[in-house]
Amino acid sequence: MSDEKQISATSKARKTAAKLKAETIRTFSMLMTSAFGLVAAFAWNEAVKDAISRYISSGQGLKSKLIYAIFVTLLAVLVSYQLGALSAKYADTSEDDKK
Repeated sequence: MSDEKQISATSKARKTAAKLKAETIRTFSMLMTSAFGLVAAFAWNEAVKDAISRYISSGQGLKSKLIYAIFVTLLAVLVSYQLGALSAKYADTSEDDKK
């Protein structure tokens, strides 16, 4: 293989690796965001169920479940924001490579 073809192949391999890395981070980010959304949904589900049962019958642990739901929701927002920023960083890098 000539030097020019070898350099071209190496360049293509690097571009492909960068695209794969960006896509992997984007997919991981979406999966983690979905997972935290699901955890937050379950937390709020429990909190709402306890709030409703409190007015129907005596409930126990409502305050702790509400605190848990708020904590998980805030954590989900924080992690989603950070993962979005990470994805945007690699998306910008990937777009710069295209130019």
